[in-house]
Amino acid sequence: MKVPLKYSFRNILARRLTAALTIFGVTLVTFVFAGVLMLSNGLRQIFITAGSPENVIALRESSTSEIMSFINREQSDIIGTLPEIAVDPTGGKMVEGEVVVMINRSRRLDEKMANIMVRGIGPKSMTLHPRVRLNQGRMFDPGKNEIIAGIKAAELFQGCGLGETIKFGMADWTVVGLFEAAGSSFESELWGDVDQFKAAFNRPVYSSMIFKLADPATFEGLRDRLKADPRMTLELKREAKYYEDQSQASRTFINYIGTTLSLIFSLGAIIGAMITMYGAVANRTTEIATMRALGFRRRNILAAFLVESILIALMGGALGLVAASFLQFASVPLLNFDTFSEVSFNFALSLEIIIEGLIFAVIMGIVGGFLPAVRASRIKITEALRAE
Repeated sequence: MKVPLKYSFRNILARRLTAALTIFGVTLVTFVFAGVLMLSNGLRQIFITAGSPENVIALRESSTSEIMSFINREQSDIIGTLPEIAVDPTGGKMVEGEVVVMINRSRRLDEKMANIMVRGIGPKSMTLHPRVRLNQGRMFDPGKNEIIAGIKAAELFQGCGLGETIKFGMADWTVVGLFEAAGSSFESELWGDVDQFKAAFNRPVYSSMIFKLADPATFEGLRDRLKADPRMTLELKREAKYYEDQSQASRTFINYIGTTLSLIFSLGAIIGAMITMYGAVANRTTEIATMRALGFRRRNILAAFLVESILIALMGGALGLVAASFLQFASVPLLNFDTFSEVSFNFALSLEIIIEGLIFAVIMGIVGGFLPAVRASRIKITEALRAE
């Protein structure tokens, strides 16, 4: 004989205060847990969207980022003639060399110093980065000390707004345009003419080469061929994979700290659930004995109390996820440990995070309700009725 589900709901309603306190505890823990996952997911998303599946990036062998890479002239010339590279409508190769450096500037909010990524781009760079779109001002004129700024960089750093001037590389640079890039990490960068940046930073070579493949399936063969060439001490990566890897260290750190905090906080929620369910068992001893006398088995009683604990946890988990969903409207600046530049991004909620949050809440409910449920199932009928 199974205990009806409405029995568990009725008992939760009968103990509104204690149930509400337990739900509140689970809500807070789920909020923290989901917030950490959303933070990690948001960081991952801004780097994934920066890369294109058809593009390949060439870096110096063993370099983990463009900042630490350089490609000499012979290597850039060889890459520029690769037959696997796609061509544009005019017949030109879809390849471009870029220079990437780091500068240190004050943030608008607290005037603390932070790193900005500065990228020198060529004529085909905007085509190779199709998600980048000017939304204010105009494109910089090649050969002039003009730059365009990502919308997040303009918000975050002093001197990066439209019409403002920022000094780096022994020169003053005027921001003539602002661009967006589908929320990617490019929105936290400053872009200018690659030749101007080479001169300003005394960088005679490129940091990286970006090119589009005519057929993405040729990537492995091209990579192996260049790796076997002694002149090409380079490493080829799919652009999407490269940018995803750029967030790995930061995401690992966030997940480690967040998971640790969530586990610590969850102990409080589990203890709260135990106290609530033990109180329910103590107050319903006679009721439980009566149910046993009516023919309900021990396992039915155990299941009923366990379901009750899980329902309380699910309510708290759902409320925690609803509260965490509002974090998507917040923009967060964070130091990326892979590039040591500051990037700004939003929390990102996904179906996976919702499922993981609910599973986490259910686990808290099971752990917190199991021992009280066992206690309820072991109540002896005669002793309970005699005590009454």
